[in-house]
Order: sequence, then C-alpha cells, then structure tokens
Amino acid sequence: MLDGSTDQTKSLARLQPTGTLMAAKPNILFIVLDTQRRDRLSLYGHQRDTSPQLDAFAQDATIFERAIAPAQWTIPAHGSLFTGLYPGAHQLQQAHQALPHEHITLAEHLQAAGYHTTAFCNNPMVGLLETGLQRGFHHFFNYAGASPNRPVDMRRSGPRKAVATQFRKLARKVTNQFAHNDMMFKLSLNPLVVPIWSRMVNYKGNTERSIDDLIDYLGTERAGSSQKPLFTFLNLMGTHTPYRPPQDVVERIAPSIKHDKHAWRFITEHNADAGAWISPADPPLADWQRDTLSTFYDAEIMDQDVHLGRLFAYLEASGALDDTVVIIAADHGEGHGDHDFVGHSFVVYQELVHVPLMIHYPERFPAKRIPTNVSTRRIYHTILEMAGLYPDSDVEALSLTRSLNGVPDPEGGVAFSEAFPPDNLLTILDERMPGIVTNRKLTQVRRGVYDGDHKLAMVGDDVENLFHVASDPSEVSDVAEEKPDLAETLRQRVSQFVDDASKEKAKATYNGGVSKEMMDNLRALGYIE
Repeated sequence: MLDGSTDQTKSLARLQPTGTLMAAKPNILFIVLDTQRRDRLSLYGHQRDTSPQLDAFAQDATIFERAIAPAQWTIPAHGSLFTGLYPGAHQLQQAHQALPHEHITLAEHLQAAGYHTTAFCNNPMVGLLETGLQRGFHHFFNYAGASPNRPVDMRRSGPRKAVATQFRKLARKVTNQFAHNDMMFKLSLNPLVVPIWSRMVNYKGNTERSIDDLIDYLGTERAGSSQKPLFTFLNLMGTHTPYRPPQDVVERIAPSIKHDKHAWRFITEHNADAGAWISPADPPLADWQRDTLSTFYDAEIMDQDVHLGRLFAYLEASGALDDTVVIIAADHGEGHGDHDFVGHSFVVYQELVHVPLMIHYPERFPAKRIPTNVSTRRIYHTILEMAGLYPDSDVEALSLTRSLNGVPDPEGGVAFSEAFPPDNLLTILDERMPGIVTNRKLTQVRRGVYDGDHKLAMVGDDVENLFHVASDPSEVSDVAEEKPDLAETLRQRVSQFVDDASKEKAKATYNGGVSKEMMDNLRALGYIE
C-alpha cells in the first residue's frame, strides 16, 4: 500500500521494483536552450552558420520541424515541460506563483522510480524562484544569482561552508522578493542598476562552468558503482538578453560590424535598459536596429554552441550516447522587433513559440525530420515512456514516439500556445509607455492554435490573425478575411481548449505532491532505494 490514496496509486502506477528498474532504464539528459529561436539555428536553415556543433549532433537525431512551445516565456513554459500540461491547466503562469502540488513533476516521477535526478540551471527564474519547478531533484545546482551553487560547494566543510550556505539562503530570499514586490522589480529595471545586477549577480548564469560541472558529474557517475539511472536537466541561458558575446565571435558573425559605432552604441544602451527587453517596439525599430539585435543574438548562439560541442564530444567519447536519451529543445524564442514586439512577454507569434526540438536515441528515434505540429509539453510524456513509467494513459498516447513518420499523430497535428501576460510587467509598461497596455490589449491572454499548415491567433475571445504558416513562416499575410470558415472553426477549437483546461485545472491527482510518507512507503516496498 502507499498511503491509502487511490489517486496516489494511480499516479505512480506501473513502477517496477528497484532491481528490475535499474537494469532496464536508460539515462536521460534533457537540455533546454533558453530563449532560443528556431529560425536562428543553421540546423533549421538560418543563413548564418550559428550552430555547427548542434547541427553535427543532430545528424543522428529525430528533428521536429514544427515543435510548438506551450507558452511564450520561461516560467509557464517550464511548467508545461515538467508536467505535460498547458499553462491554463497547470496554473503556473506568473513569477510569484507556485506549481500546485497536485501536479506531479517529471523529476518527482523519476525520483520516485529510482532515478538520480540532478539539475544544472542557468536561469534564475527556474532555479531560484519558489515556483515548485525544483521539486523532485536530489540536487539542483544554480549558476545564476548572487551566490551560485555548484557541485564543488558540496565538498566544502567547516565555517566556510556554513557562511556560504547562509548567504545563499539570504540571496535566494531577496531574489524572490523581486518577484513579489512591484517597487523592487521597478527599481531593478533602472538603467543605472541593470548593468550591475546583470553582471555581478550572474543573471545569465555561466554556460562554461555549468557544462564543465555536468561533464564532471556524468564522468563520476559512469565511473562509479551506482546502479541508479540518471535524469539530468541542463538549462542554458546564453541567448537571453543582455547580449554580450565575445567580440571575436561577433566579428565572425558580421565582420562589417567591427567599425559600426552606431551598432555598438545601440547594443550597449539596449543591454542597460531592461525595460526595452520586454516592451513593445513603439515606435517600431529601424531595420538597422533589428539587424543589430539579430547579429548579437546570433553571436550568442555561436558562442554557446562551442560549449555544447564540448558536451557532445564527451558524450560520444565516453560511450554515454549508447545508453542515454538526449532531448534538446527551447522553452520559447525571442522577438527582435518582429510584429513590433521585443522580448518574449505578450504574444504567440512564430518567433516566440515555434521552437527547436530534437531527440537523440537511435533505438527509438531514427535520424529523420518530422513535419507534424507537436507541442513540446509532450517531452514530459516522452521521457516518462522512455523510463518505462505510465502514471496515466496520456503518457503512452502522447509520447513523441507516436508522432514519427508513418504513425498517426494522437493529436492530429494540432498544438496550442498560451501567452498569459506577466503581471509584474504591466505596471512597468503603463508608466514607461502610457496607453500602450490598453492600445495593444496587453492585459488579455493571447492564444494560438496550429492545425496543419494554418495557425489562428486570438486575443481574449477575438480572432487576431489567421496565417498559412507553411508558406508564410514570418506571419506577414493575415488570411482571416479570405478564410472566414476556417477562422471560425479554429476559434471554436480554441474555445473548447480553454474549457478543457478549466476542467483539468479543477482536477487533483492527489494533494501534497510526493510526500515524505509516500517516499518512505515506496522505499519500504522496494520500488526505490
């Protein structure tokens, strides 16, 4: 027995006893390229050779051409990746919210099944805020914030370790205050303050160190005697603002920019103005300004790709690829003035929600490209299936193994995205750009539905646009008036989707997450060690 709860039994059903489990389960490495646009990777046809290491790794992977992020920004997107639910259902939509305990996270499932769960995270939104996204990890290493937490810290002892631990707790508490206090958040966006915190508190983490530590960790685990399979999560934030790639990388991307004083001045001012990272472009950015943002963004991709190459080389040389499922995806993309929006706060246009996704595991995922629309929330179901865990019928049905060519997709090529506006930004924008919140309808939830070659975008209950994204991937031509019947059909589909999410929100798998008592019971039964 677990603890007498039927829902708990259902949620953690079909687990194998420890001995059987350890011999059969593959290791799983889940890499999130934070804020990575699909169209800026050479892997997906970008004119610049931004990602040669990723391109080479993907040659033996299944590449999804039409992967759709469930949300346009970090917190709700990670909530979907970790629960398999859309944001309207899992309810983690704001920085000051926490994932309801009734939604068991991916790491909680895997930990309960005997996996050793470890995270190497560069995004403070994921690693430092009390959102519930850290639930289920034995170790969660943070590379962002005033006091990063690395594996080396675990080997310290005595007064030094005690002081570091207390300072880390204080820094974490202060960080969470910014998510809950509008005044503190507003202060943090002051251009005089932004350069301080964006550099001194490791806002983007440290890509190089996190990958160094990950390689060391994997090497130690493979060399040791532990029989536990590994679930490892890596979040990389190199392509997020502010853009400060090495100068030599910028010049490789765009040699002519070396002497372009306007471009360097613009990017310096943009990096110091965090409000500009999240504001609609009003007035619209000039072409040269958009090109400058694109150039520095592409340089960040190239710089991060070098470090990914080191990780891929280790996986190959160590033999880890023989028994490891490697999943690489973006949580969302980024706007550079496209559709007159900058950043990733309010809309569901292609540049924000059409994201890269690839899976390297030749045993189940052949080297091919898949043209079907799929939601990246299904990574959750895929990982659970790879681990042999089936807490409910959705896992087997929604695993991305069901979307390979020749196999009918269970969702019929339909995927949704939801943009719940970050409420701590609305007050800032109302002061920074009076009237913009009302004029652009920024308080309303925007949603998109992809169905075949078309995509409908809605703001609130109203149709905003209809695009034929197969022939118009930049979403320039609105065809809603030309195809009113299709627009109405898709509008009804979105309406039904919202109703279904409301019903899902009311469900409770069980109350309290994976409790200590449940873990003790599972351990006593031999399901976990």
